[in-house]
Amino acid sequence: MALKPEPTAPFHSVQYALRVLETVSRHGGGVTDVQIARETGLPVAHLSSLLLMLRREGYVEQVADGAYVIGDSLVLLGSGLTRREALEQKLQETLTELRDSVGAAVYISRYIDGEVKITQFADGPRTPKVNEWVDFRSAAHASAVGKCLLTQLDQNGRRDHLSRHKIARLTSRTITNEKVLFSKLDSQPPTVPVLDLQECAVGTVCAAVPLTAGAAVGCLALSLPIEHAHRLRSAADTLNRRAAPVVLSLAI
Repeated sequence: MALKPEPTAPFHSVQYALRVLETVSRHGGGVTDVQIARETGLPVAHLSSLLLMLRREGYVEQVADGAYVIGDSLVLLGSGLTRREALEQKLQETLTELRDSVGAAVYISRYIDGEVKITQFADGPRTPKVNEWVDFRSAAHASAVGKCLLTQLDQNGRRDHLSRHKIARLTSRTITNEKVLFSKLDSQPPTVPVLDLQECAVGTVCAAVPLTAGAAVGCLALSLPIEHAHRLRSAADTLNRRAAPVVLSLAI
């Protein structure tokens, strides 16, 4: 599978956060924000927002004298055989918080062995998940999830996928021309959420943002019933802003 070059945005903060975590980990007895700034080279103003996110996610804790130490989330993720379970639990907690924040069902999807797969999701009575009337693996050309994943592949990777999953008209809005689809994917800015406005299923709108963690191809997505379509863009913007903790969990 061939990938497009990794976008430079929107997850620079994740790279910085990893540098902060490396610094805190080196100081078992705790380290001040001034020392962290000195060792990482990060401006104090930018560091403050990163430390706030890391504290909220449980990756660092602030002790009585104001110094920072590693938090429970980071300890669990580094605990050998339980790492996978700890990661899934941490991601599920983050997804649940996102679901409540955006008021929509949310999903993590990965492109694994040439297939679109939903690996985790969080829904609820007021935030129902999408009715998967067509298998996600066969709807990459129409769904926000699928299109977001396809944008991260090069032309050969996309053609390989569509050679195995033929483009089909799922609704009147579905793009069925490969050239038009590829043009849309190529013009998609990496910092702007990918939208699905009833292209995959009538009555549902969706949005997805890429999860850039190493060579893995993934995305974070949400779905809303059509009666809440007026909230899609604001919810998608919130999803985009809140994606960094998810990427961080995948990158550690």
